[in-house]
Amino acid sequence: MSTPFPFTAVVGQDDLRLALLLNAVSPAVGGVLVRGEKGTAKSTAVRALSALLPAVDVVAGCRFSCDPAAPDPACPDGPHHPPGAFESRPARMVELPVGASEDRLVGALDIERALAEGVKAFEPGLLADAHRGILYVDEVNLLHDHLVDLLLDAAAMGASYVEREGVSVRHAARFLLVGTMNPEEGELRPQLLDRFGLTVEVAASREPDQRVEVVRRRLAYDDDPAGFATRWAGEEAAVRQRIVAARELLPSVRLGDGALRQIAATCAAFEVDGMRADIVMARTATALAAWAGRTEVLAEDVRQAALLALPHRRRRNPFDAPGLDEDRLDQTLEEFSGEDESEDDPDPDGPGGGGGQPRPDEGPQGDGGSDGAARPEAGEGDGVPRQAGGGEQAPVRAAEPFRTKVLSVPGIGEGAAGRRSRARTEHGRTTGARRPRGALTKLHLAATVQAAAPHQRARGRSGPGLVVRRDDLRQATREGREGNLVLFVVDASGSMAARQRMTAVKGAVLSLLLDAYQRRDKVGLVTFRGSAADVALPPTSSVDAAAARLESLPTGGRTPLAAGLLKAHDVLRVERLRDPARRALVVLVTDGRATGGPEPVALAGRAARLFAADGVASVVVDCESGPVRLGLAGQLAGELGGTAVTLDELRADSIAGLVKDVQGRSRRAA
Repeated sequence: MSTPFPFTAVVGQDDLRLALLLNAVSPAVGGVLVRGEKGTAKSTAVRALSALLPAVDVVAGCRFSCDPAAPDPACPDGPHHPPGAFESRPARMVELPVGASEDRLVGALDIERALAEGVKAFEPGLLADAHRGILYVDEVNLLHDHLVDLLLDAAAMGASYVEREGVSVRHAARFLLVGTMNPEEGELRPQLLDRFGLTVEVAASREPDQRVEVVRRRLAYDDDPAGFATRWAGEEAAVRQRIVAARELLPSVRLGDGALRQIAATCAAFEVDGMRADIVMARTATALAAWAGRTEVLAEDVRQAALLALPHRRRRNPFDAPGLDEDRLDQTLEEFSGEDESEDDPDPDGPGGGGGQPRPDEGPQGDGGSDGAARPEAGEGDGVPRQAGGGEQAPVRAAEPFRTKVLSVPGIGEGAAGRRSRARTEHGRTTGARRPRGALTKLHLAATVQAAAPHQRARGRSGPGLVVRRDDLRQATREGREGNLVLFVVDASGSMAARQRMTAVKGAVLSLLLDAYQRRDKVGLVTFRGSAADVALPPTSSVDAAAARLESLPTGGRTPLAAGLLKAHDVLRVERLRDPARRALVVLVTDGRATGGPEPVALAGRAARLFAADGVASVVVDCESGPVRLGLAGQLAGELGGTAVTLDELRADSIAGLVKDVQGRSRRAA
């Protein structure tokens, strides 16, 4: 695929081009997710695709891009009676901003006119604009949950539904979904991840000559954009024509039983969930054959389809790196390559006859597979014991994670949508009504009727309808859940360094990180040991980055508890300026000892009281063990103004935790 910026210095760019082109040939493949570090031309490649797509015919004047050959019978601008006037226009690429509102995505109904006049006044949203084109989501991993849900529904049904208090509008919404993301900023929720048909990994090349070529071409474009585009116009036209030819050939491509068995065996061998992977692989292999100008799916198509469709479906938790073992893939394909298709296609001179299947390692483009497939499994290379000096002990691995109790921030916040603490949100259960500030988005029907009812006689009501004015409208206030900043402050001193004990501590923190991922939190990690505290990970949405830092955490030395608390306090101060609406929850993992610096206990107490003065919610995970316990962690929790839980009580199924919850409810009731 030609682009205005042919980034040959980006590893994985060939896979990215191929994945985009396959979706252009067969939109049923299901879209592309592009993962990669910043500055790797992800967005550039996606935006270049729209220029290569063939033009589409639409009903003239239809805001929903109806196909004149088969108009949508439920189109809000319909009915369209063919034959009618139509026009041809370029395929659109519509970009969904991460911070878009629900109405911007699905469209907005004028509730005031609907109530007062009975008119369905509908303003189309981005889903309508993207119909029969491309819907592009940059930083898709940062998309709010409620937008993700709407996007999933539209992608699954091929239609968008807008409903407001009994007034509903439906329109077709079939689009090519393309998302780009930087994994350092957090992972996608599994439901959306599985909706992307294909995924590719891109990374910048470390080869100087290739990087020089990128800079040279970029400077040439900046100097003369029109001339640069003209230079590549011929190649773009050729690619566009090849897409048209592949689309025409696609219905004639034959997917034989042998290829189907290879697909099924591959999905089973890699233990992917559900059947979507099998279907996506079949569609991708068929599109690959059409793109190559063939009418028969070969083993090389199945292999390439697996490399594009399976890596992101093998993740079992957010800490698993996507990837595929190519040796295992080749072995599986080889095992099922002996299927005789002659009984399905007796013609030895037909497209599938005579030659047998090519070797699986002879993939298209001769690249031997995608660049993301050779990655080690999650955790490899992390936390490898190394020789430590100065009292430092080698890192130990974490124990198996478990389901934790829900830790939340008291009160009601107004932060980003999530699943941890109570908050006033646009989504959730209705708790009351108020006058709308700006455009009405969530009507509280009962409150609106109640406000309008006393004025009906004065307004001259004579029929069955209700006379509603703007001042009568009431916005519903709702309560849902928000995501928080969970700041882990971990004691890595010598008093915590017993190998078995640190393994349990790391397992507990890893469990809390998994919980933070599921509840859409930002996380940060502060550690303290020796004579100082360090910010091991500034606040981020990437919980897998926090897990990696935790895995390699060394231990040993004295316990500068005050330094750890002061460092955490400083992190929260800075983060409060960046994201003032997001409330924080501090999780301090320690046995409560303080041995570093002058007057360590008194200094730690003063540092703890800073959190209490600021009203920061905190939980102390008490790691003290042994027959004699000093209860220092509980005292520290009191000074923080928070609560203390033991490692056992942290488990959701802990008997001790259940007893403590019952006792707490009894005390509150008394």
